[in-house]
Amino acid sequence: MSNHLNLPARKRIALVAHDGCKDDLLDWAQHNREELSRHQLFGTGGTGTLIAKATGLKVERFLSGPLGGDQQIGAAISTHELDILIFFWDPLEAQPHDPDVKALLRLAVLHNIPTASNRSTADFLITSHLFDQEYERQVEDYGAVLRRTQEELIEDLVEDDDDD
Repeated sequence: MSNHLNLPARKRIALVAHDGCKDDLLDWAQHNREELSRHQLFGTGGTGTLIAKATGLKVERFLSGPLGGDQQIGAAISTHELDILIFFWDPLEAQPHDPDVKALLRLAVLHNIPTASNRSTADFLITSHLFDQEYERQVEDYGAVLRRTQEELIEDLVEDDDDD
């Protein structure tokens, strides 16, 4: 069973980058400054600060990624407080917080939000005609799935008791 949630025309966008990708994200944000100015921006500590300084745009900041910022962004995705994730991550550099990064990306997929992990995908997202419009996204009702699984488990237990 799935629900429909609206992404507003004014998106809430998380901007995140690993150290090896920060320059690329900064360049992308400067190039897309006008478009980004029409949306609400969020970032992890260091990345958010750099983007705000480079573009002059207001960027609400979470903690630094390794200090919990990735988890804060994941929580905001889970509670439908973020609509898009732009996360330029470095596939060649092991990160001490790799489990947090994996969890963040998993939540973005789980909650079906548009996600860009590199500049090409970010370019496709920001130039989409849907970027400045309301968009109805489908989100699986995992609560219903969990309730169904629990009910099936209880039924199995009851059947096992009946067999004794």
